[in-house]
Amino acid sequence: MSEKVLMKGNEAIAEAAIRAGCRHYFGYPITPQTEIAAYMAKKMPKIGGTFLQAESEIAAINMVYGVSSAGLRVMTSSSSPGVSLKGEGLSYLAGADLPALIVNVQRGGPGLGGIQPSQSDYFQATRGGGHGDYHMIVLAPASVQEMAELTVKGFELADQYRLTSMILADGTMGQMMEPVALDDLTVAPMPEKPWATTGTGMKRPHNIVNSLFLQPEELEKFNFERYERYAKIEANEARFEEYRMDDAEICVAAFGIAARVSKNAIDEARKQGVKAGLIRPITLWPFPKAPFRRAAEHVKAMISVELSMGQMIEDVRLASECRVPVSLCNRAGGMIPSPDQVLEAILGAAKGGN
Repeated sequence: MSEKVLMKGNEAIAEAAIRAGCRHYFGYPITPQTEIAAYMAKKMPKIGGTFLQAESEIAAINMVYGVSSAGLRVMTSSSSPGVSLKGEGLSYLAGADLPALIVNVQRGGPGLGGIQPSQSDYFQATRGGGHGDYHMIVLAPASVQEMAELTVKGFELADQYRLTSMILADGTMGQMMEPVALDDLTVAPMPEKPWATTGTGMKRPHNIVNSLFLQPEELEKFNFERYERYAKIEANEARFEEYRMDDAEICVAAFGIAARVSKNAIDEARKQGVKAGLIRPITLWPFPKAPFRRAAEHVKAMISVELSMGQMIEDVRLASECRVPVSLCNRAGGMIPSPDQVLEAILGAAKGGN
């Protein structure tokens, strides 16, 4: 059995990024993700990498653009209002088809909100994050081990499909400590990037990285091509976990810390004779529609458990094709639903309530 080390979720992300070949990190401190920047500040100089605390979140995301253009693995991290500032840069990365990894360890909002955990950036992440027609792959870990594993996967998917991947974690996942088997991480070889601006050596035409297209026909062509790529991602990369869904009559949908809370509630509901189960989306985009579509054929109700005013619930309703009632069990502003609250929602749904 591999040796495990006790780490914070934020530290696990940083160490996994280094093991995945990331040697360039640009960021700016903001609670509750600052440990990522602190870890990179300590480790990067020791391995010949670059750590730079940018003057702003806007500067950091544009530095990511530059390093990615050169074909190297690069990462930035922030928390909710900081990610909003990166929105324009995220759109530029998408427009230039540049791979990168961004981490959002969410805090309560809107505005500066508070420093407690939240999941209220779901819309921002899954609907793009900036302007224009584009998507990011959005990965939602529910353990510190997954914080590490999905960081590696995020880099690999970004390179494979030439887009931005995002780790969307709530503040609890960033701050909690759990044992992590780092030596179990599997990192695929970095692919060739013939499009990168690495210098020609007089052996090939110049590469140009750009997101500006003044001819509308040309921009339309690139957008259609990009969405063909997104269709492949939706077909091949949707990830999820099912828990006690084989005979479930009530389906709970949750991700991150909400999923861990929900499992406790589901176990208690089973003890009380209510057959409940969980579908946990691991990719928030592409959203795993298939398991919800299947569940809608045999469950009588669904419950979306969220640390928000209700955002993922819209995707649950769409995926289940509105064939069963979908209700919301939530806390907001930095509060976390308790197992008892989720249990009450399950028991209410079993009795036919909303």
